[in-house]
Amino acid sequence: MAKKKKELIQTIGKRKSAIARATVKPGNGKIYIGNKNLDFVQPEIARLLITEPLVLAGDVVKNWNFDVNIYGGGIMGQAQAARQAIARALVEIDSGLKKKFLDYDRTLLIADVRRNEPHKPSRSKAGPRRHKQRSKR
Repeated sequence: MAKKKKELIQTIGKRKSAIARATVKPGNGKIYIGNKNLDFVQPEIARLLITEPLVLAGDVVKNWNFDVNIYGGGIMGQAQAARQAIARALVEIDSGLKKKFLDYDRTLLIADVRRNEPHKPSRSKAGPRRHKQRSKR
């Protein structure tokens, strides 16, 4: 079910305010996250998150080089955005992986649209729905 090899695949992954752009080219399995080899990404939990789609894909990864640029957000948001961009690229390479990824974790392919609710006027420090406490008696 593998598609015909393309010369260049570009995908995007998003999580909160982090955006990752993955560029995938035929190669020998090198993976770079922000001009840094994947083995040197810290913290380790973020590295493990990024490698999930690569582990699920198996041998498909060995023939491709991944270069992921990330900006915005925090450490874990960036890791999840990179993970999503890599997973989307792998689905373009081999469409048979789509069902496997969706069964494992839906956020590998589909962005999480939840965002913070904006604070409302006159009580902006307290939060969007907090009202001032009042006594009934």
